[in-house]
Amino acid sequence: MSADPHMLDELRRLRARVPQLTGALATGLDGRVLAQDTPGVDPDGLATLIETAYGAAVKLADATGQGEFRELLVRGVYGYVATYAAGDAAVLTLLAQDRVNVGRLLLEGRRAAARITELLDGHSPLPTRPAKPAKPPAKTAATRTRTTRAPRTTTTNARTATES
Repeated sequence: MSADPHMLDELRRLRARVPQLTGALATGLDGRVLAQDTPGVDPDGLATLIETAYGAAVKLADATGQGEFRELLVRGVYGYVATYAAGDAAVLTLLAQDRVNVGRLLLEGRRAAARITELLDGHSPLPTRPAKPAKPPAKTAATRTRTTRAPRTTTTNARTATES
């Protein structure tokens, strides 16, 4: 399958906005490479690892009650790997140098994932993850009542340090 030129353009624009990025890869949830700009890295091998990491991250978020998976950040000695959900059908993964501004990496990655979601929604559907049942409502805390404080009484005969 050839990469969608619009998706490839988005990956290249992302790398231009964040110069410390060393690679960007969009994959389907099945591990299929949709578009890649990863010089020096085998995209198919990386896609397989992303599929595994994504599955573990989804389970971790679910098991801890954190809700639906949004992103995963891994920091290594030489840099970062940031993975983002791109809709229900894809994952965006960014590779960055250790000196990257992490806040900028996260912000630009979220924006690019949203853009890839839009691109995918306008094209042929990919296999999506099954819909989850709605999360049960959280337990409400008991209503707390407050007692009102008595007003403070002030002394009008108090001397200050300037009075002698």
